[in-house]
Amino acid sequence: MPSAAARGPAALAAAMLAALVVYASLFPFEGWRWPPGRDATDLLALPWPRYRLPFDQWSNFLGYVPLGLLMALALLRRGTLAAITGATLLAAGLSYCAEVAQHFLPDRHPSLLDWVLNAGGGALGALLAPPLWRLGWPQRAGAWMARWFDAGSTGAVLLLALWPLALLFPAPVALGLGQVGPRLLPLLADALDGVPWAAAWHAALAAEGLPQPPLGVPAETMVTALGLLAPCLVAFAVVRPGWRRVGVSLGAAAMTAGVLALSTALNFGPEHAWRWLAPTTAPALVIGGLLAVALAPVPRRVAAGLGLVVVTALVLLVAQAPADPYFAQSLLRWEQGRFIRFHGLSQWIGWLWPYAAGLWLLGRLGSAPTIRP
Repeated sequence: MPSAAARGPAALAAAMLAALVVYASLFPFEGWRWPPGRDATDLLALPWPRYRLPFDQWSNFLGYVPLGLLMALALLRRGTLAAITGATLLAAGLSYCAEVAQHFLPDRHPSLLDWVLNAGGGALGALLAPPLWRLGWPQRAGAWMARWFDAGSTGAVLLLALWPLALLFPAPVALGLGQVGPRLLPLLADALDGVPWAAAWHAALAAEGLPQPPLGVPAETMVTALGLLAPCLVAFAVVRPGWRRVGVSLGAAAMTAGVLALSTALNFGPEHAWRWLAPTTAPALVIGGLLAVALAPVPRRVAAGLGLVVVTALVLLVAQAPADPYFAQSLLRWEQGRFIRFHGLSQWIGWLWPYAAGLWLLGRLGSAPTIRP
């Protein structure tokens, strides 16, 4: 049976994945109201949907498979049957609560079919846990993590795992994460409108919302290069110097190309998958990759400090980037099209990733004396 060291990461990952599932199920969290003409007992029943989309059905089923797997791995100490049963019931219960909560959101529609698919996915994941454990896959994954990452690297691993998801949401410049200002400034300007003592601030915020000139080729190149270098330095802060860091750099570059191609294909069609490869993007990726390889030998503490500088510079540059027509079209497709369930999650990760990385790097610097050189 799994040891406490093995159960802990599985339970933490299951809790985080459950939170993401709830977020995706209840996004956009707006317009909460009691359904008109319904009493409490009516809301416990889930209707069968009139329309069924294959994309939604597969996503509902497959999204719960890893959740059931992780829950079962965390419960295996109680026995195989108890783990499978408990994980299946937990996944089904979470899905049922999320579907019932959708009654209170006008933009969401509860569905009995969704619940059946979610519960089935959770059950399949739970059934996979015992054979995978007997085959030693979780143990090998733990040993691989121990070879590649230092102890106490959970935060860095989480940031690196979320980074590809952040890239899925369209950015004004390739890899330009962290542009939260254009969404928050109008809200702040509206809040200060009509406040006598804040008239000057309101005028300044309104001016910030005016169209901005393009960044220019050098600045766009720098944004993309820093956007690739930032996750590499986060990894360097917990990975031993040597060939592993070179592998991280090459893997980050390959991941960038694949995720950006996927995002563009989802927005504009598979035939336009490489449309993101603008004249400035390829040289910028080469520059970012070469910088990462050149910095591979630096000590962990230096990598953390450089990463903090890179993330700060990235945020400052991205804050000055205007939205172009293609970017606006991408946002429209994500916010109103078939990606509505994933738009909010990926968007917020893209907005907050540089700030979370900066805070983690700052904390890593604070604990740097205990890090091996």
